[in-house]
Amino acid sequence: MVTLTDVGYAQAWAALEVALRVPCLYIIDAIFNSYYDSSQSRFCIGLQIFLRLLGIFVSSIVLILSQRSLFKFYMYSAAFLLAATSVLVNYYAVLHIDFYGAYNTSAFGIELLPRKGPSQWMALIVLQLTFGIGYITLLQIHSIYSQLIILDLLVPVIGLITELPLHVRETLVFTSSLILILNTLFVLAVKLRWFYYSTRYVYLLVRHMYRIYGLQLLMEDTWKRIRFPDILRVFWLTRITAQATVLMYILRMASETDSFFISWDDFWDLICNLIISGCDSTLTVLGMSAVISSIAHYLGLGILAFIGSTEEDDRRLGFVAPVLFFILALQTGLSGLRPEERLIRLSRNMCLLLTAVLHFIHGMTDPVLMSLSASHVSSFRRHFPVLFVSACLFILPVLLSYVLWHHYALNTWLFAVTAFCVELCLKVIVSLTVYTLFMIDGYYNVLWEKLDDYVYYVRSTGNIIEFIFGVVMFGNGAYTMMFESGSKIRACMMCLHAYFNIYLQAKNGWKTFMNRRTAVKKINSLPEIKGSRLQEIDDVCAICYHEFTTSARMTPCNHYFHALCLRKWLYIQDTCPMCHQKVYTEDDIKANSNIRSNNGFIAPNENAEEAVREAAAAESDRELNEDDSTDCEDDVQTERNGVIQNTGTAAEEFNEDTD
Repeated sequence: MVTLTDVGYAQAWAALEVALRVPCLYIIDAIFNSYYDSSQSRFCIGLQIFLRLLGIFVSSIVLILSQRSLFKFYMYSAAFLLAATSVLVNYYAVLHIDFYGAYNTSAFGIELLPRKGPSQWMALIVLQLTFGIGYITLLQIHSIYSQLIILDLLVPVIGLITELPLHVRETLVFTSSLILILNTLFVLAVKLRWFYYSTRYVYLLVRHMYRIYGLQLLMEDTWKRIRFPDILRVFWLTRITAQATVLMYILRMASETDSFFISWDDFWDLICNLIISGCDSTLTVLGMSAVISSIAHYLGLGILAFIGSTEEDDRRLGFVAPVLFFILALQTGLSGLRPEERLIRLSRNMCLLLTAVLHFIHGMTDPVLMSLSASHVSSFRRHFPVLFVSACLFILPVLLSYVLWHHYALNTWLFAVTAFCVELCLKVIVSLTVYTLFMIDGYYNVLWEKLDDYVYYVRSTGNIIEFIFGVVMFGNGAYTMMFESGSKIRACMMCLHAYFNIYLQAKNGWKTFMNRRTAVKKINSLPEIKGSRLQEIDDVCAICYHEFTTSARMTPCNHYFHALCLRKWLYIQDTCPMCHQKVYTEDDIKANSNIRSNNGFIAPNENAEEAVREAAAAESDRELNEDDSTDCEDDVQTERNGVIQNTGTAAEEFNEDTD
């Protein structure tokens, strides 16, 4: 059983692991942002490039180490740092400390060691003992060598206590440092074997995973294992915090005041400087994307909880928002711009990102809105959150467009934002219109045969307008690429936009139109039952379970359905919902091609009675040839009772289909 203590312990280790990986990003970011003098010799330039590549390679390796290897790396690094600090303290004590009269202070006026005599000796002894114990503990030295190492660190201090000559004390310091260096090299040589086998094991494991799962799954596994988004967030937030601290200190020094409060103008300048420096490189843009991902994730969860949605696919806002932001940053070259241009471009990208997020939120609320209206839920408390979010999705784009048009002149960026806002408003209007149609249908509780057509017309109108906006945005992007800021990334994004938002949308829309047209032709090939013949049926439609009030359609297998229900069923498959026989043939459609439809509904067949008699005679002949002992009505009833269970899933899918 997992306890809260175990969970807290695991979270603490995970947080420590993330914190230990963050310095690698600082090193990589510093290497990328560093500059070198091109006037130097080729050897110096080549050496600098080699050192930079080596630093990036080592930092990248440390970044992706396993948890155990990462902790060992930092343990050894801390041990070597303690050893180097101990050597420096010995040199400083021997060569620069006056034990009999000088104050020992730092650059900030803080006294480091006590003044004079035995008190300083004791402080040095305690300091060297701390360094020595930490060194042997981190390197896990448990033999007699650990005592010798501590003694080696204390020898220069003993020389100070016994007041040996200066050259002797220098010799003792040099000898102590040399012994410590040799011991460190020996430890490295011993650990080198472990490092070789660990590296070989990791290499074989990675190669095995690559051969089995491929490069994509390998990268995804590494991404999740090292918690790279969390590392980017910590890196960006700590970097911004450090810069904010430095800027606040500079502002306080410039204003010559001890107050912690600054003016509004200074505060705004501080925020602008932090934003500009927060996206000055590719790594910082990735860090800002990770922060945006976290904000968008919790925003999406809050909206889902507010509207009462439980769909797992709607939880992708935390992934979509940062990807869009990073693509916009690469497309506009955000990190390579000058500071003033970077701030303007970032604000424009954020406006585009806001409209995209609003579109995604509409995609989250639309299924819930349709579900509530189709299920005839009458609770106002259940409808209010979704309607409130839909109203906000209509009002926010209008306000955003008004503010932008009030402060900026028309350009390609403002045109794109306005087009996205108008498109979102139209989407909301379409969703609310369909919602209203379903609510009216549920309120009257009567079969509304033209409901499906109305819903199709409304959604088709919205899809056509969305397609037109997609074409217009493609033209806007082409103009921007040719005359303003062309780039390879922008060209790739335009190709993706042309394929997904224009070509596929047109293809799917045409396919839907042809499916409806084909379904109408299928219905036209079936005889229509009306009047007295309809009263003789005395049954309900096996799809919607409503009685036949005006007319019914009879399939070749003598089963009766509403024309609307059967047409929607034929969107899914071409078989009878009851017995799974073919509902139509091409010859039937050609023979009944003279039948026309009125608004998607079948006109009365003039020879309906004759068609019914012919169909019944054909059915009787078939039953006689098969030596069936039961009559037609009993057979129909048996088929209905036996087969209807097998069509339950398809019927439910049909009832939920509104297009």
